[in-house]
Amino acid sequence: MTRRTRQTRGPRPLRTFLPVLLILALAVAGTACTSSGDQPRVVVTTNILGDITQEIVGDGAEVTVLMQPNADPHSFGLSAVQAAELERADLVIFNGLGLEENVLRHVEAAREAGVATFEAGKAVDPLTFQAHDDGGPEEETGQPDPHFWTDPDRVRKAADLIADQVVEHVDGVDETAVRDNADRYDDQLADLTTWMEKSLDRIPEQRRALVTNHHVFGYLAERFDFRVVGAVIPSGTTLASPSSSDLRSLTQAMRKAGVQTVFADSSQPKRLAEVLRTEMDGQVRVVELYSESLTEKGKGAGTYLQMMRANTTAMTDGLTGA
Repeated sequence: MTRRTRQTRGPRPLRTFLPVLLILALAVAGTACTSSGDQPRVVVTTNILGDITQEIVGDGAEVTVLMQPNADPHSFGLSAVQAAELERADLVIFNGLGLEENVLRHVEAAREAGVATFEAGKAVDPLTFQAHDDGGPEEETGQPDPHFWTDPDRVRKAADLIADQVVEHVDGVDETAVRDNADRYDDQLADLTTWMEKSLDRIPEQRRALVTNHHVFGYLAERFDFRVVGAVIPSGTTLASPSSSDLRSLTQAMRKAGVQTVFADSSQPKRLAEVLRTEMDGQVRVVELYSESLTEKGKGAGTYLQMMRANTTAMTDGLTGA
């Protein structure tokens, strides 16, 4: 019986594997596109709302925040790339009520292109700027006040509504995870409100008077029982400028109210508040607050919760003489 000799084959030509390799490469590329290009995305205009939205969305979608840390929401603008981000979003969240003055036209363009948008300020029972009758400079009356985030209770309402918007308009998110995130964050906001109440209660009634670089704390004043004496810039936007008569009226109101502390936004130069100190013969203390923008992480107000706690501490110390 003759035994067959088994022949050992050499390596198969590379061209034999090319079709298989090509199919694998295309499959990997398709997976990459699905995990990145098709990932749901939420675009948020301001960094305060961006932080709140990120807490609610978690890892369920990509959250892009247009406003940089320490920026002025009244004056920041967008690059062409950022403007394009709005029209590629599944959902755009913006403060509104005139706050992002250079961005609102881009938000409107995204809405006209079919992108879902949510105006948080309009949805939380906004206040209007009110004129003073105590000798202070007159504010713009009848105009909506966009600075609702200084009232943590309104932020709780906004956060709940943002969760609703994400669930409704952002395909692919896990509704249970979003609701769980919203519930957890709501508990943190409730704790913040309780802590703020206890802290601010240390301020005597006669000292519960606020003067700021511009009108930004109307919601906080209503929620925690403060009087707004006036502002160095008698407007709800930093883009306005005070006149000499505005400063004169404000100093008269401050003397009448016995106010010796002015709160200036940390993202804005303190020059105007320093001018007021000169008008008051140096009898004014200027205290910085993080009123309209978050900072970089680890710089004092990297989140909304950190910002509000830092501001509450600064206000309490500034108005009790601590």
